[in-house]
Amino acid sequence: MADTPLLEVEAIETCYGLSQVLFGLSLSIAPGEMVSLMGRNGMGKTTTIRSIMGLTPARAGAIRFAGQEVRKLAPFRIAQLGIGLVPEGRQIFPNLTVRENLVAASADRRKSADPWTLEKIHALFPRLAERNGNMGNTLSGGEQQMLAIGRALMTNPRLLILDEATEGLAPLIREEIWNCLSMLKARGQSILVIDKNVEHLCRICDRHTIIERGRAVWSGTSGQLMAEPELQHRYLGI
Repeated sequence: MADTPLLEVEAIETCYGLSQVLFGLSLSIAPGEMVSLMGRNGMGKTTTIRSIMGLTPARAGAIRFAGQEVRKLAPFRIAQLGIGLVPEGRQIFPNLTVRENLVAASADRRKSADPWTLEKIHALFPRLAERNGNMGNTLSGGEQQMLAIGRALMTNPRLLILDEATEGLAPLIREEIWNCLSMLKARGQSILVIDKNVEHLCRICDRHTIIERGRAVWSGTSGQLMAEPELQHRYLGI
């Protein structure tokens, strides 16, 4: 694992109008690392993702991706640098077919040695192959989440970000998503994930950052987090 972070968020401050949400938040992800962002609802997790992607630009601090400052770049430029987002609520294109959703934003700007293709996405999620010609709005929630992940992977991202990876999904589908993330990590994919399932996150993530009211209050490894049940209770409501 390289010493230079792939993503480095340093002391960012983000507001919605006059309401400040993030207060000097910092986190980093090394190449090939899987990191979670944890915290109760309303603490700033999604705002952090929106700041990284340029959707709600941070007003202060630094956001560097692969060594390049991106805080003031347009969202599409940030995505083109190699960040794939699986947004909260999935936000697939309802009036496009599964296949059209997957190819709509597909790209291999870095000329990967082993790029993602439709066939590889179908192998990862066989259900999408079965629903290839179906419109996005006819899919179940679990199928839509698979499609959102597949759509992000088709951009061949250097960093994959998942906001609420398994929220609202049936247990069997959740397990399928976790297995998919484990496989992606084994492939060397860098991942930032938000989810509420501490047990699964600790099983597959390298490190975790917990945020409370827009501030990073704890950062450490899975072993360190599992060894501190009081910390989980205080900040995660467990």
